[in-house]
Amino acid sequence: MEQATARGDPRRICGLGMVGADGKIILQNGVASEPRIRAMLADPGWLEGAADRRIVVVTLNDARHVAVVSPLDAGWLVVFFGDTGDTTLQFLLGVDFAYDIIEHLLNDPFDAMAVIDAGARLAFVSPIHEKFFGLKPGEGVGEKVRDVIENTRLHTVVRTGVAEVGQIQRMNGRERVVSRHPIRRGEKIVGAIGRVMFKGPQQVDALARRINVLEREIETYRAEAKESAKGESFLEAIVGESASIRHLRDQIRKIAPLDIPVLIQGESGTGKELVAQALHMMSPRRNARLITVNAAALPAQLVESELFGYEAGSFTGADRKGRAGKFEQADKGTIFLDEIGDMPLEVQSKLLRVLQDRLVERLGGDKPRKIDFRLCSATNRNLEDYVEQGKFRLDLFYRISPVVIYMPPLAERVEDIPLLLKHFLRDLAERYARDIPEVDSDVFKYLMEREWPGNVRELRHLTERAFVFCEDGRMQLADFRVEKGREPARAEPARSAALQEGQTLRDSLERYERELVAEAMARFRGNKKRVAEHLGVSRSYLYKKFLE
Repeated sequence: MEQATARGDPRRICGLGMVGADGKIILQNGVASEPRIRAMLADPGWLEGAADRRIVVVTLNDARHVAVVSPLDAGWLVVFFGDTGDTTLQFLLGVDFAYDIIEHLLNDPFDAMAVIDAGARLAFVSPIHEKFFGLKPGEGVGEKVRDVIENTRLHTVVRTGVAEVGQIQRMNGRERVVSRHPIRRGEKIVGAIGRVMFKGPQQVDALARRINVLEREIETYRAEAKESAKGESFLEAIVGESASIRHLRDQIRKIAPLDIPVLIQGESGTGKELVAQALHMMSPRRNARLITVNAAALPAQLVESELFGYEAGSFTGADRKGRAGKFEQADKGTIFLDEIGDMPLEVQSKLLRVLQDRLVERLGGDKPRKIDFRLCSATNRNLEDYVEQGKFRLDLFYRISPVVIYMPPLAERVEDIPLLLKHFLRDLAERYARDIPEVDSDVFKYLMEREWPGNVRELRHLTERAFVFCEDGRMQLADFRVEKGREPARAEPARSAALQEGQTLRDSLERYERELVAEAMARFRGNKKRVAEHLGVSRSYLYKKFLE
């Protein structure tokens, strides 16, 4: 054995030592003859520790070796190999049971393995693989791999140096999923290793099915996250960062998932419908419909047909196919009863029966229908006072108000006005395809010092008018202050009317109001909701005052 040659080749044995049970060195060869290693072999403590680990690294000043220590009946046998790579050394030095891991890998009954050398001859076949091929232990070693393993391509891998992963190989009438990898020492291919990844395509199919299940679960989570983000977008529509608005959004997040009736209280124009939309879109019912009903605008004679629907031919003028009422349309979803405080008493009693039984019967029908809905109501009235005055049923009040959400008026959150103004300007600029105008700083101060009886609706109305008349892409204080003088054509009739003989101030104001309503109706093509928003009044006020 040439020690110098062996030191550079980890495949070759570069030394051999045998120590008797009495601790005396019986045999020494190669690097085992060096005084430093002989001293180690003569140390019983080193021998016992090395024998326990089985594989150890021997580091000298000028050399490094890997030693395999095997206990014998009469002592120990120590075989020294040349230096090895840093990763291998790290593994051997850091893992006390490195030898046991190697034994496990080589004998794993679930991991069949075959190793060939550069000449495509078998160098090792794991016991489970030998059993599969009907070989005795070590029987196939030295044979050409193609003569032992059916349909192998290990010889091709060792020749080309190209790995093959996840390939189907038929052996002994069975299909296996295998991987084949070339083994390199530096730039040279020294052999190849083949391993069975799966015992058959069935295992691959099982894994694929499991992956598909996981992918579907991930898609479900993504969809839920998307829906949650969508719900958050409806929360963002409630513009503001004041303490009251942050508290409001927190309330909505907590209440929305619970299938419980909610009453939204707040002055007209505060944006109660935005709360209802957010409650619906953040609830489990978000994929169903949100049906909005203006309770104050429901005539008593039409309440049954509007809320409960009707069958074909149930009355003169009825649709030939009949029509589903609002509650049926809200099945599996949410019904939003806006301005419920203005609902007539006779309508309240009919509504109470539906809330109690969750049954509706179409006008002219004889089959009650079970309806599943969530109730959300809104009012600008003090319902408790209305109950005391006999204007609202106490039992209905309890039904609709297990949870009450308070929508603060704009006067209680004037610090949100700059955010609201910018939000409205972005919306208007997008709607009319114009650039967002810059706003002078004194505008914000002016708006925050104003009173806002019409709340957010009034602010939007004022912003829209200023947006129309601002010039050079800049909104100035004058654009907000001249809302009466800027439009003389609309203001003049009211002033002249007040000067007419026999006209009172009330008559003049009423005429002016009617002119404004008529103008808005023409401008918005009869869209009463837009008209009410534009004028800063409720739809019920519009109906009662001008459209009856």
